[in-house]
Amino acid sequence: MHGGLEDTICAIATPIGEGGIGIVRLSGPHALAVASQVVRLRSGDPLSSVPSHTLHLADLVIPTSDKPKEGRVLHHRLPVSGLLDEALVVYMKAPRSYTAEDVVEIQSHGGALVLGLVCKVCIESGARMAEPGEFTKRAFLNGRLDLSQAEAVLDTIRATSSVGLTIAQRQLRGDLAREVEQARTSLLTVLSHVEAGIDFVDEDISFLQRDELVRIVKEACAVVQKLEATAREGRILREGARVVILGCPNVGKSSLLNCLLREERAIVTPIPGTTRDVIEESINLDGVMIHLLDTAGVRETDDIIEQEGIKRTRAAQDEADLLLVVVDGSVPLTSDDRKLLSAARDRKHLVLLNKADLAVTVERDAALAGHLVYVISAKTGLGVEMVKSALRAQLVSEGFETAESVTVTNVRHRDALRLAGESLGQALESVRCGMAGELVSIDVRAAADALGEITGAITTDEILGRIFSEFCIGK
Repeated sequence: MHGGLEDTICAIATPIGEGGIGIVRLSGPHALAVASQVVRLRSGDPLSSVPSHTLHLADLVIPTSDKPKEGRVLHHRLPVSGLLDEALVVYMKAPRSYTAEDVVEIQSHGGALVLGLVCKVCIESGARMAEPGEFTKRAFLNGRLDLSQAEAVLDTIRATSSVGLTIAQRQLRGDLAREVEQARTSLLTVLSHVEAGIDFVDEDISFLQRDELVRIVKEACAVVQKLEATAREGRILREGARVVILGCPNVGKSSLLNCLLREERAIVTPIPGTTRDVIEESINLDGVMIHLLDTAGVRETDDIIEQEGIKRTRAAQDEADLLLVVVDGSVPLTSDDRKLLSAARDRKHLVLLNKADLAVTVERDAALAGHLVYVISAKTGLGVEMVKSALRAQLVSEGFETAESVTVTNVRHRDALRLAGESLGQALESVRCGMAGELVSIDVRAAADALGEITGAITTDEILGRIFSEFCIGK
């Protein structure tokens, strides 16, 4: 970001488009001075005199200047009257604001033109346009949020299910940060004792007994492993699960997609190879978002377009969280069916014997042994509700989303935990082998630093830039 905390920033904080109310947010050391040039309270009082955190009716005006700045374009296409809109205005004095800085929020009518003009005159009055995520970044830099909480803000905004929202709110309250920091603090305590022992090695002073050192490192390792174990299901609850519908041509994959969606999304014909590309749609299964991907039927073909569709099917299959392998249950298994069933054995999957409205002839086939099999009819809906329940149960453990324990949902957090776990494992091995304190301290510090990256205690501009660039402007 090109500016620092000494700048006063401005942005539209509400989504683009028409709405009853729109908000322009100012934050920084001169937020009150900038807003005072644009806001005229109906009470006649200056904005600087009003109590913090109180709402006031105001007119929004175009600031006047007797001596325009050189090169400045004066209010291009602004209303001739000098009156922009009426609004409600609130001043939030630092540190009791979202950014922990002086903040002014202007709540005007929600038209794009109005909000754009309000933002324009604020910038002409001394603010600059905020960059993506800059308000939340300032909240982090000013110590109001740690980095995991800042990321939880984005998770809250992007939540697509009630379960994902619940987890985001727990992290926003600091549940993850508290657990991580507790483990990190114990490691830093260990580190101080180990390094003190190194400094006073000739004094024959024991700062930390070997058994105590092992105990503390093991406890930290257990916390890291417990958190890392939640990462897969946590990611699914945060982002949704990718479920790929696989099968040979004409087994009813597109009919199944339509049945699950309860709408005619995919074209269904008796002609094999109708689906040539991957079709993606989403459904919500009791709070868990499922991204369903209907794919081209897998078979040997000389059709170049169909070959490309099958190639995309393979790519989607590799990235799937779960496979729905659809088989035509009314006819014997083909060699292509058997290949798909064999390939799915090492993946999380369900096998669906479709066309039960016609007949089921393959239910006892030996190739189905060891698979979780459901008999369905995508045409009549028979067995589909049972498949939905099984699908959710395969993706999220029973009671996982309602547990009060901390859940890791972020890939960055998962990677940091993995690094911390590896370093702690190496530290334990070094202690058991009687290695010198210097070697033990290297691994313990690496683990503590990895945990510190989660909360932002240890961070870099590159990490911050990557995280906050995902935010929208205004947040």
